[in-house]
Amino acid sequence: MLLQRIRSRGPTIEHSALRTAALLFGALLWPIGCVADSFSVSEALDDAKLYFTAPLRWDSQDWLYFGAALAAVGAAHEFDSRVRTHFVDPTQPLNGRDKNSARDALPAVALIVGTGLYAGAIGDRDGYRETWSLLEAGVFSTATSEVLTLAAGRERPDATTSPNMWRHGGDSFPSVHVSAAFAIGTVFAESGNDEYRWIRRIIGYGVATGTAYLRVHENVHWLSDTVAGTALGIATARFVLNRQGGEQHASFQFQPSKDGWQLAYTVRTP
Repeated sequence: MLLQRIRSRGPTIEHSALRTAALLFGALLWPIGCVADSFSVSEALDDAKLYFTAPLRWDSQDWLYFGAALAAVGAAHEFDSRVRTHFVDPTQPLNGRDKNSARDALPAVALIVGTGLYAGAIGDRDGYRETWSLLEAGVFSTATSEVLTLAAGRERPDATTSPNMWRHGGDSFPSVHVSAAFAIGTVFAESGNDEYRWIRRIIGYGVATGTAYLRVHENVHWLSDTVAGTALGIATARFVLNRQGGEQHASFQFQPSKDGWQLAYTVRTP
């Protein structure tokens, strides 16, 4: 029985190792990207320090965003089982295999690589800076998600039918793929000038939303995993955009209403 349990953990350990390898690869490229765009390694480390200590400097708006994110995750958790039942074939075995992990990560990676190649082709310094921002967002969100998955230990829906299997050595919550996709996609959507803003938003948010849908559809994440990943990714993107001094074209706001609070998403059109 013990041997069978260890074997069932094989794919999870393998996929975790792959994600860790990808994170380390990004960390190695990080200072290289800094040098290429006249950034210093010390600036990169300063960004990391400010990012991981950001909660110490949160204001009331940041804490309201955090509270709303927790509420959204809690609401999504109520629908975890129903969403799983909608997408999953009842005869599907609980083998814990995430066979499309690399494929689902490729669109977000393509945004970074494509932006970097285009910037290199036309010699655009702003493009190099944007590539750096995309890479930074991906590294920060992935690192944070990995730590949270270890702390939560939640089993994936392809390994159990119960959405309440926390602290069981799983790596489901939050979704690392979705967190990175929304961090990278949001930075891509809100960077640059306004000339191609809607095209950028369609691509950036399309990649992020498509990644979230695939992770739930393929039964490798619960709905609440993707909601948590979305909140973390957007928060990371906001930090990166603020650090790079870019103008924010979209923002979340929490406003009091007669019945409580309302969440407003403001978009500035070109």
